[in-house]
Amino acid sequence: MRIEIICTGDEVLTGKITNTNFSYMAQKLEDAGLSVHWGTTVGDDRESLLEAFRLASVRADAVIVNGGLGPTVDDLSQEIAAHAAGVELVLHQAWLEKMESFFTRRMRTMPPNNVKQAMLPATAEMIDNPIGTACGFAMDIGKARFFFTPGVPRELRRMLEEQVIPRILARAGAPASIHLKRFHSYGLGESHVDQLLAGVEALDPDGGVKLGFRAHYPQLETKLTVRGTDMDDVHRKLAPVVAEVKARLGNFIMAEDDQTLEGVVLAALAAESATLTVVETFTGGQIAARIAHLPGAETVFRHGSVSRHLDRLFGVALPPGLGEDTTEAVARAAREQTGASHALAVLIELDEGADRMDLGGTIWIGIATANRMDVRRSRILAGREWIRLGAVELALDCLRRFLQGLPVTERIDFEKT
Repeated sequence: MRIEIICTGDEVLTGKITNTNFSYMAQKLEDAGLSVHWGTTVGDDRESLLEAFRLASVRADAVIVNGGLGPTVDDLSQEIAAHAAGVELVLHQAWLEKMESFFTRRMRTMPPNNVKQAMLPATAEMIDNPIGTACGFAMDIGKARFFFTPGVPRELRRMLEEQVIPRILARAGAPASIHLKRFHSYGLGESHVDQLLAGVEALDPDGGVKLGFRAHYPQLETKLTVRGTDMDDVHRKLAPVVAEVKARLGNFIMAEDDQTLEGVVLAALAAESATLTVVETFTGGQIAARIAHLPGAETVFRHGSVSRHLDRLFGVALPPGLGEDTTEAVARAAREQTGASHALAVLIELDEGADRMDLGGTIWIGIATANRMDVRRSRILAGREWIRLGAVELALDCLRRFLQGLPVTERIDFEKT
């Protein structure tokens, strides 16, 4: 199955907005075992769009067109699709009525130009948009099946995952069931994990499991794409591979599938009816921001403090300099003064010098409870942003380990002596 993605819009072509839709679509297709062969970006120009559609219609089997379904004069996808297929635009009455209801529920009057969004090529199959006014549609142009999707990211994502990808898989004659298993880790580089997991695909003799990675520092996502005749077949193939991945990556697996590191931490705290206070310096509140907004955090997250100077904290005198004693004192004072059961202190000392990839940062992490104190020192050589991101992830991961009864200190690939 040869797939092409066409992204439309002058703002995308000129770089005025970052085209995150393309990367999202390509990633989701890859997760489903489908590969993108071409990616094309076209402005809001009739001749250019028509040329792009015609070229894709002869070289691709499936084409996803993103954008150009709005109500304004520069939204051209329906018009050019009809032209390329040699058919007329016709009013889709059911979608018009749904749009009118959409506006009525919000106590608004639908502008006349929105009627344009219900004009579809005569041969098109309408694809529902449950959260917006731009319906999608599918149709044949040349030898390819085209799928037209809205440019608004949250609308695109619903349509892509729920309706477009299943249609492409059916067209490709793919197995009835495809499942993606994901593991999220911090501290191991992509090449290191690739070495650690060498040969795991062979644990499925049918060859239905494919291993892949997505590195997005500070995390690494390890992916297992599994194809089977049904979900029972998928689980049968997946079980031994998952067990082996867990055995080889061990404590470095922070979360799985749709879980997040901060979600795992919050759940572990809630399970103990625990509360948390966080003290940060260079990370500037980013650790607290990862936790405080989550559902359920209102009963767990007690307090967050951000400071670049630690001469005194909560009225408590601190030892001079930054080191183990200071980290312990900060964590203990934070816990005692706020009444939380757990305190996390993340203190960072940057080397002197310009922001460069070999800039150094020393990270001190302290975790305190009423009867336990753990301190972790780490040193990372990188630019300021790399150090900040790494410190946030390392601190949350240390807290996860602490709560799960795992070693808080375990050497990571990004760490320097």
